[in-house]
This record gives sequence, structure tokens and C-alpha cells, in this order.
Amino acid sequence: MADRSAIEWTEATWNPTTGCNKVSAGCDNCYALTLAKRLKAMGSAKYQTDGDPRTSGPGFGVAIHEDALTIPFRWRDPRVVFVNSMSDLFHARIPGSFVKEVFKVMAATPMHTYQTLTKRAMRLAKLAASLDWPPNVWIGVSIEDASHLDRLAHLRKIPASVRFLSAEPLLGSLRDADFTALDWVIAGGESGAHARPLDPNWVREIRDACVDASVPFFFKQWGGRSAKAGGRTLDGKTWDQMPSKVASPVLASIPS
Repeated sequence: MADRSAIEWTEATWNPTTGCNKVSAGCDNCYALTLAKRLKAMGSAKYQTDGDPRTSGPGFGVAIHEDALTIPFRWRDPRVVFVNSMSDLFHARIPGSFVKEVFKVMAATPMHTYQTLTKRAMRLAKLAASLDWPPNVWIGVSIEDASHLDRLAHLRKIPASVRFLSAEPLLGSLRDADFTALDWVIAGGESGAHARPLDPNWVREIRDACVDASVPFFFKQWGGRSAKAGGRTLDGKTWDQMPSKVASPVLASIPS
């Protein structure tokens, strides 16, 4: 749990659940799995690595943290909060009843803006009708290449006030993606020792499509062995656009 975050497009992280499994190529160098292995080596029982026959590869054990549900109530100042930086709220092992509890907390703390991101867009779509969607809850899907554009189709069905796409790590062209139903797009390269290369033209395609559709665009990083090594400028400009519906005065000051 972190009251502050180094992720450029958020301010804090909140992990009512931890644990996940690999579902596609974008998960191959998952930072959360790397961190979980370090925590396991330090003796943290809730970060046990495991496998799941329903997914494409290993991960670390899914756990629910009921005690974490009270944390947002303790934050006095408004925050933009990334929900489950160490998990996926729509993982099959997380009961729908607990997902509802997380949404109740978000609804009861309207001073905060919550960003929830998933690769499990099909389960998101199945649960959406059973959830209340307060205006401070944003929902996004993560897509690394054109082979997973179906996640975007599921996202379009969700009645969230802000629907967004995270193309990070971007591993291929998204030139055929339709961004018109979106409120925000993030793109970025992979970082770490095994970072895969990012073609600048893939990023330009996304930026140009966002400009054409009047969708705020946020370019997070070029990536490489260090997240900061390649910088963040694209064709001489830093793209820091955000949706207008931000409770926090810090990120709300970034022009959209």
C-alpha cells in the first residue's frame, strides 16, 4: 500500500487485493511479479508464487485484504488513486462480492478519483451490471498490441464516467483501434533488464488518433533498462493530458 506513487499518471496506490497471473504477452516482464518475488524472499507470506491452469503462465498468489478497505477513509486530502497496482480487481479468483465492497468504498469517498485497470475485460463486462458506478471511478483496459483489441470492445459497454486505455507496455501497432468512445489514452514503453523495444511510429499512431478524436493523450515513457532512461518527450513535446474529471488539485492542473 502506498500513500504516494512514482507512476506519472496517478498520485497513490491502493491494493485491497494482491496477486495475479500472466494472461498475455504484456505480462511477460510484470513489475508486480518481480516485486512479489522480492517480498517473498523477505518472508512475506501473502506473496507466494504459483501457477493457474486457466491462464497462460505463472504469477503470484491472489489474496484479499479486508483490512485495506478502510484506508481511503483515512486520506484527508483528495487523491488520484490507482486501484490494485499489485493485482487485477477482475481476476477470476476475486469474488464478485468483494469487488462490490471495493466499489462501495470508492463511492463512499467521493473526494478521491479512482483509476481501475484490467486485462480481464470479459469479466469486467460480466460484472458491470451488478456494480454501482459513481462518477469518481474510472475504468480502463490494458492492451499491448492489436491482438487484444477485444478488450476495448468490452470496455465500451461499461457505464463508467471515464473509460481509458493503457497501451503499456506497447508491443505493437494499434493503428486499427477506435478511440472515439474513450476519455483518455496512456501509452508507454517497457522498462527493466528485459525491456522489449518500442517503435516510435506505434506511439505516433496513437497520439495522432487521439488528436483526431479529441481524446486526452498521456505518453508515460520510452522505457529501456531504466524507466527514466529514455525520457518522456515525443517529437519534442511532453504529452501529459488528463481527463477533466479529476478530484485531486494536483493532477487536475495538468492541461487536457
